[in-house]
Amino acid sequence: MQTNTPSRSTIRLTRRGRFALAALGAAVAGTAVAVPLLIMSDDGESRPATVVVPEGWRASQVYAAVDKVLALPAGTTKKSLTKAQLKLPNEAEGNPEGYLFPATYPLDDKSTPEKLLSRMVDTANQKFNGAPIAAGAQRNAMNVYQAVTVASIVQAEAADKADMGKVARVIFNRLERGMPLQMDSTLNYALGRSTLRTTVTDTRADSPYNSYERMGLPPTPIDNPGEDAVRAAINPTPGDWLYFVTVKPGDTRFTADYAEHQRNVAEFNAQQQKPAEQRNG
Repeated sequence: MQTNTPSRSTIRLTRRGRFALAALGAAVAGTAVAVPLLIMSDDGESRPATVVVPEGWRASQVYAAVDKVLALPAGTTKKSLTKAQLKLPNEAEGNPEGYLFPATYPLDDKSTPEKLLSRMVDTANQKFNGAPIAAGAQRNAMNVYQAVTVASIVQAEAADKADMGKVARVIFNRLERGMPLQMDSTLNYALGRSTLRTTVTDTRADSPYNSYERMGLPPTPIDNPGEDAVRAAINPTPGDWLYFVTVKPGDTRFTADYAEHQRNVAEFNAQQQKPAEQRNG
C-alpha cells in the first residue's frame, strides 16, 4: 500500500468537477433553474412557481438562480446574507456553502432571498442534525460540519451514486495517512471554475481550498451535497484505495497502487484526445 504522495507534476488523483459542474455552470448561464410550474403575479405576468436547487450546486449558483426566479438584479441574493440571519453551524462563520440543501422550493408573492435561503438552511439542519448523521460523523472522528464538507467533495468527485462510498473512502484513507487530498474539485472551487484539466501551475494556487498544497479538509464545503453524498461520507465503503480516475463515463477505477493509477490516468488522457463523439464508445 502506498503511503507517500508522488510528485505533484505527475499525480492526478481525480477527474470529476468536470461533467457535472460544467453542466451546472452552463445551467446558471442559461436557464438557471428548472421551472415545472408558473404562477401569475399581480401585474399579470407569469413567473416560476418553484426554484430547484440540484445536488452539487455551489452557493454562487444558488444565489444566481434565486436572483433569476425573483427577477432581481444580479448579486441581490448574495448581498442579502448579511440580513438573512441563517441558522448555520458556528464553524461556517456565516458562509452557507454546504447548507443550501438541494430540493424544490415553492415560491409565492412574499418570497424573498432571505426567506428562500433560510428555508434551504433550515432544511439542511433537519437533514444533517439528526442522530444518524451525528453518530456517523462521530464514528469517523468528525463533527457534522466536517461530514458535510466530506460529502461536498464526494458530490463533486463521484461519477455516480454507486461510486460515492468509494470516493469517501479515498478521502479518509488519504487523511489517515497524512497525504494531501489532491482533489481537482477543491482546486476548481478555489479558482472559481470547472475544468477537465489541472496544470502544475494550477496546483500552486495560494488558497486554503487548494488540496494539492494544503493538508486536511478545505475550510468549508465546496458545494451543497445531497443525501446520498452525506450518507456516503458517514458510511464509506471499506477498501484500501488511495487513487481514482473516471476514464470514461461509467468506468471509474479505484486503486491503492500508484503505478496502476498512472496507467489509468494515461488511458483517461488518451480518451480525452479522441473526438467527443468517440469518448463514450
